[in-house]
Amino acid sequence: MASFPKFPQGIARPFPDQPEPSPSDDDDATITPATFIHRQQVAQKGRGAVTNLRGRYESVNREEFDDGWQPLQFAGDGPSTGEPAAGAEQTDTTDASDQDAEPPRLKTIVTEETAKSIISRNASPDLPFSLSLNPYRGCEHGCIYCFARPSHSYLGLSPGLDFESRLVAKANAPELLLRELARPSYQPDTITVGINTDAYQPIERERQLTRRILQILHDCENPVALITKSSLIERDIDLLAAMAAKRQAIAAVTITTLDPAIARTLEPRAASPARRLRVIRTLAEAGIPVSVSIAPVIPFVTEPDLERVMEAAVEAGAGQAGYIVLRLPWEVSPLFRQWLQAHFPDRAARVMNRIQDMRGGKDYDADFATRMRGTGVWAELLQQRFDKASRRLGIDHRNRAFATLDASRFRRPLLVPPAPGGQGKRNKDDQLDLF
Repeated sequence: MASFPKFPQGIARPFPDQPEPSPSDDDDATITPATFIHRQQVAQKGRGAVTNLRGRYESVNREEFDDGWQPLQFAGDGPSTGEPAAGAEQTDTTDASDQDAEPPRLKTIVTEETAKSIISRNASPDLPFSLSLNPYRGCEHGCIYCFARPSHSYLGLSPGLDFESRLVAKANAPELLLRELARPSYQPDTITVGINTDAYQPIERERQLTRRILQILHDCENPVALITKSSLIERDIDLLAAMAAKRQAIAAVTITTLDPAIARTLEPRAASPARRLRVIRTLAEAGIPVSVSIAPVIPFVTEPDLERVMEAAVEAGAGQAGYIVLRLPWEVSPLFRQWLQAHFPDRAARVMNRIQDMRGGKDYDADFATRMRGTGVWAELLQQRFDKASRRLGIDHRNRAFATLDASRFRRPLLVPPAPGGQGKRNKDDQLDLF
């Protein structure tokens, strides 16, 4: 299991709950609990989350406040010792311009992990696949809406800034996959790669775990499905095109909006919307079936772009489309509220009201029948808009791409790497390493 140093965690509440006190000529006489004001939400350039929100398993909650004596340390900067950094100049006063300065940028830290298993199985009735694989934990794309953010709490890290800056690479993922495919108990089926966190996030350029995984699936002729918002998928067209020719590969590109300004704050380190449209075109021209995933649809933020995204994607070569209404499970809800307050304070309340209208009065409802689409009149209106646009554009919107994949040619690998530890305990259905 990967281990990280502890970092200070930010404001647990999405909005300041006390007004800023008015200036007064009185000094000590006016000091009250209201004097300690929570810092307003400030977005960091290149990061989606605003703070390092406390995970739900943490027993200690830390909050930043301004007592007027020194500049605030921004969430994620590292532990505060009360001492100046080495070589730092000490001053008795703080320039007003320093208080408004941009917070220091977070560096991405990658830790390797030796995973025990690699294929996840699900029986969710609203998902078109049952097997998935994720080479990485956390995602540097920093999408504020990512439903996988709460999983970082299991690592003792924040679902906020930690999720997009403290990453884990499953270094033995290709070897684990090879051993899994070699088991006599394995039933050939489509494996969806990168469903939890993007398999083509920036660290894949160096680690190449996804490339090695695709090579194994290609050699074993096991079908694969990919979903990404990165242009790095174009690197693997040689493998994907060969698999697609045998009906063993499909891809989906996520586009939430065509507005680059919104995308820059919503998905700060993902490819631009225009670049993603080019990815769709490139994949389609290579003969790889590609669809557009409009996920999530955020009322009054990305929702007005629904039909325009569909039109642009179809023009680029997408043959199918799908959408998902914004989901806010666990810590994603307060993180999204913080993001709204930082980037869209003028419409934050309106957005949340519409989300709750589609979620039975709550921020989120995890019911399998409604979690992807929502309920109520607004959810029905969104469904009608999507259906009409699909018919007008002549594309498939029933999520039938998985049914077209062929697993009948699967070839079980004969040579597999030894289990970690050499003479360790062997599962009853493991093949002998000799063969």
